[in-house]
Amino acid sequence: MSSLGEAITTARRALGFTQEELAEAAGVTQAALSRYENDLREPEADALTRLAGALGVTVPFLKGASSVRGAMAVDAHMRKRATAKATTWRQLEARLNMYRMHVRHLMEEVSLRAEQRIPTFDPIDTDAADAARMVRMQWRMPIGPVRSLTRWVEAAGCIVLAEDFGTTRVDGLSQWIDDYPVMMINVAAPVDRVRLTMAHELGHLCLHSFEPTLTMEDEATRFAAEFLMPEEVIRPQLRALTLGRLHDLKREWGTSMQAIIERAYDLQVITSAKRTNLYKSLSSRGWRTREPLSDELPPEAPVLAQSISEAMADKGLNREEIAEMAGFSDADRNTLFVASTRRLRAV
Repeated sequence: MSSLGEAITTARRALGFTQEELAEAAGVTQAALSRYENDLREPEADALTRLAGALGVTVPFLKGASSVRGAMAVDAHMRKRATAKATTWRQLEARLNMYRMHVRHLMEEVSLRAEQRIPTFDPIDTDAADAARMVRMQWRMPIGPVRSLTRWVEAAGCIVLAEDFGTTRVDGLSQWIDDYPVMMINVAAPVDRVRLTMAHELGHLCLHSFEPTLTMEDEATRFAAEFLMPEEVIRPQLRALTLGRLHDLKREWGTSMQAIIERAYDLQVITSAKRTNLYKSLSSRGWRTREPLSDELPPEAPVLAQSISEAMADKGLNREEIAEMAGFSDADRNTLFVASTRRLRAV
């Protein structure tokens, strides 16, 4: 069971506040805040109200977050590079945990009916590539490239949040909250990398919903490769790879040229020497850091959270009421369920 102290700590970290900064904003002493966060003392009603206001949430949200089954501040599934700073990804992790709780808070009032669902598998019993094939079959996806990956993921009830993380060292995070999966994607990355990250996080949601494994990153990577580039279809296209051929395949499959090279190598269609030569060709043109054609790929634009808020607005709820139902202190703090002026069809 989570605690109120854990909820306060997670909300503070999500905003990037130090204890001193939050204490000052809420009008409490840092010593008192430390006791609250460590569950050595429960804040009085007035102090809790000020803390919630400073954190941009409601008191019921904090109390509800503290009563959720399991931990609130869980480790997120995360696609990050080895050089990513711990302080950066820990803050992103806290933000994801807050989003998870806001989704849970809202779903206590609103039911979400998804066309599909994200199935879960035991990675000990099910190979990652087999899991990807089963997901595609369950979702009745067309054979070949995945068009509008976001639409498929959101149709399965996953809230996708696209944000600029302020770093290129973390690509995405995901986690379940009760029956609702939430995914955060870094829009600072090119579209081909965004798509690979989404498929990677989908692999985590499918394979690691209960507990992590020692090889979970490799499993999510293999899931993503099979999900986006099914072996049965792409294998014949990977023979005799050239830079020109890589251009064509990137346009067709919506994945990076480097991902296509890795797919060919993993499927043993090309040799290690051929793989090295292709990477040298990319490096000589500066394409290892910035590939061509990425700007030509259709963007992945999430709409589910916005569609939910617009459906609520259509039922007569105003901005403040929607914000309160999601656990935000006011409408300006609600960055999750925001209706636009134009209507979008709910997925």
